[in-house]
Amino acid sequence: MRTHRLVAGLVTGLVTTTLSTSTPALGADAAPALDYTINVDATGTGPAIDPAMYGVFFEDINRAADGGLYAELVQNRSFEYLPVDNGSYTGLTSWSPVSSSGGSGSIATVSDDARLNERNRTYLKVTLTNAGAGTYGVLNSGYNTGIALEAGKAYDFSVWARTDAAGGTPLTITLRNQDGTTRYAAPVALSVQDDAWRRYTGTFVATGTTDAARLAVEAGGDGTLRLDMVSLFPRDTFEGRPNGLRKDLAEKIGALRPGFVRFPGGCIVNTGSMYGYDAASGYPRARAYQWKDTIGPVEERATNANFWGYNQSNGLGYYEYFQFSEDIGAKPVPVVPALVTGCGQNRAVDDEALLQRHIQDTLDLIEFANGAVTSTWGAKRAAMGHPAPFGLDRIEVGNEENLPDAFMARFVKFRDAIAAKYPDITVISNSGPDDMGTTFDRAWELNRANGVEMVDEHYYNDPSWFLQNNKRYDSYDRSGAKVWLGEYASWDNKLYNALAEGAYLTGLERNADVVTMASYAPLLANIDYVQWRPDLIWFDNDQSWGSANYEVQKLFMTNVGDRVVPSTSSGAVKAPEPVTGAVGLSTWRTAAKYDDVAVTSADGTPLFSDDFSNGADRWTPIAGRGAWSVVDGAYVQSDTGAENTMVEAGDESWRDYDLSVKATKLSGAEGFLVGFGVKDSGNYYWWNLGGWNNTQGAVEKAVNGGKTTLIAKPNTIETGRTYDIRIQIRDTKVTLLLDGQVWGSFDDNAVTEPFAQVVTRDVASKQLIIKVVNAQDAPARTTINLGAGVRVMDKAQMTVISGDPQQLNTRTAQPIKPMTSTIKGVAPTFTRIFEPNSVTFIRVQTR
Repeated sequence: MRTHRLVAGLVTGLVTTTLSTSTPALGADAAPALDYTINVDATGTGPAIDPAMYGVFFEDINRAADGGLYAELVQNRSFEYLPVDNGSYTGLTSWSPVSSSGGSGSIATVSDDARLNERNRTYLKVTLTNAGAGTYGVLNSGYNTGIALEAGKAYDFSVWARTDAAGGTPLTITLRNQDGTTRYAAPVALSVQDDAWRRYTGTFVATGTTDAARLAVEAGGDGTLRLDMVSLFPRDTFEGRPNGLRKDLAEKIGALRPGFVRFPGGCIVNTGSMYGYDAASGYPRARAYQWKDTIGPVEERATNANFWGYNQSNGLGYYEYFQFSEDIGAKPVPVVPALVTGCGQNRAVDDEALLQRHIQDTLDLIEFANGAVTSTWGAKRAAMGHPAPFGLDRIEVGNEENLPDAFMARFVKFRDAIAAKYPDITVISNSGPDDMGTTFDRAWELNRANGVEMVDEHYYNDPSWFLQNNKRYDSYDRSGAKVWLGEYASWDNKLYNALAEGAYLTGLERNADVVTMASYAPLLANIDYVQWRPDLIWFDNDQSWGSANYEVQKLFMTNVGDRVVPSTSSGAVKAPEPVTGAVGLSTWRTAAKYDDVAVTSADGTPLFSDDFSNGADRWTPIAGRGAWSVVDGAYVQSDTGAENTMVEAGDESWRDYDLSVKATKLSGAEGFLVGFGVKDSGNYYWWNLGGWNNTQGAVEKAVNGGKTTLIAKPNTIETGRTYDIRIQIRDTKVTLLLDGQVWGSFDDNAVTEPFAQVVTRDVASKQLIIKVVNAQDAPARTTINLGAGVRVMDKAQMTVISGDPQQLNTRTAQPIKPMTSTIKGVAPTFTRIFEPNSVTFIRVQTR
């Protein structure tokens, strides 16, 4: 997630036209224009913008690596898929037996002393009983609909194999359709020579184009054949690199011109075991990402149980991340674990020897990136093909820890060890998983107390939050730690979401002296393997497309400028509205019972009450999940696997009321979700008690399905205990009481600013870049005053992204894209009508 600078030909294939400064006629049903003013001090000087301000955050989520950016076409190539990765997996996932001409045999995955090596522990054992006729083997289904091939392109096959057949075992490898009636290349014939592991290779040239091919590996004769690391790579990878990257995805990332690449995560960095993949540790499969597992020959890299529910081959490893960063002109920014688990696991590992090992691993990582070829780890980098240093200058320790004190105690040990040996490396900390709350406040307190140079903030919120918080960083300490907004997004991929994010970016740029790095998250999503949405770039096995968010991010990332130009704006804003709506009850992976629900108006007038003695007919399911029933005079949700089981009651026009309910947790992972201000399944508030695996309480506001946290603090709910929950609503103010004590309060009174702007200067081209986001249905008639003493050319280049705010780009259509034109009539003061739901960049040439 991330961003950079304009070039000629911003978007290929655009029609350039010359327009006057008036906007094309608006339709008869268009909302009337609203008036705005932008005042620019074009001769003034604002903060310098870090050349690496905008970048991308790569995490192996949504099959971003295997089946995604990593170009390997064979799924489960080393037969390492196991139930620990995903309950549905076996060693033969994506493989099936296949035979030709009457061949026969059996297949099984095996982990024994005949394995390829100690870190690649499972292999395929093929028992052949062909009796001189036919062939028998396995068929791989690839990812998505199959293996994608393009006619005329070369594909490199390899396999590690051994056989106990005295005369060797012949192999026939084919690219074919599922039933074998069509072949997409001439077969490759190989001969496995003896009972020692050897690597065998061959090349296909595709004779047809398909996205549904299968790879068949079949053997003749009798005996036992062992196979491992069955691989098929397109020759045409990004930059033509072996063990390389899928070209179209890498090119889309490169087109963003990111200033940095943050890798490898995310939650995969600091979840699971912190121990090594070795006999002494019992070969733990669910491990925190450890960089040394991911370099060297791919057949020796230890696979892992990815936090997001699949196997991680580590074929795309630290060397490939560094190489890719260099190839696209971006700084590498690796993230290493601090021995405090995150992402709901929330456990501090107390093992000083292990901590020191991870600190040394981090020092070794810096040596691997930057060390001389005569150093231990610099020599390993050189042996992999890159004698020159990669130029690492910043590194992050930890990710979204919910235990700030435990995290900081470990972080400072990493930071001090790095500073002692590599004083020029910036060591980055973080502020937890949200934009506010007890964890956030404590983390920042500790970061300030320990003199941390840069703090990584993360948050995912609904679009309205981004439109209400443009000034978030205006009040940050200008002499304190710099901020890296390392993960952020609004909760969808529609144009409206992209515009809300774009409006927020104007605030980041205006505060470029505080926010020096920013990256949207997540970067990639395979449409058939989604754990998280929204995402910047979507793909299947042969196509990829940028979301609306991608197009807006790209516009900002390729038009950054070198320095902020002071500017202000004025015009219409949207005032806050009172909290109104019905009441709701819900659960999240928890069984709970609710009783004695009562709602009264502010003056004490009863509005609603239900003790469930007559059933639950007054409650309406709005989430459509869970198993609700009345049991012993209480309303019980009994499905511990269901997430968000919301039911509602009452009047959606209610305001200024008190809600009380008694709640008891029966079993499961979390606590209670008590709704108020409920409008429908996507618009509500709820008090989440015992959330995040029973570690935190919070109030979340959902707008069109996207949630924003309004208040948060540590909280645990006990099983079997009945809690008295009360919520008091007055206009925009809400007070929360738990067992008669005030738990917290908030005022949802933020002003929404749908019009946002910033101006930057491109020094080399002598251009002012005026960036305007109009995230509303009305056009914005805007007077732009560039200030006294500025001289500008009459013509300027303008790029606009606009459309239906509910539109999104899909596999079959990408309606959201930029259009570039030339406008006339630019002057020290001129007027421009900015389209509804648009982002507009105007590059004004100064003299």
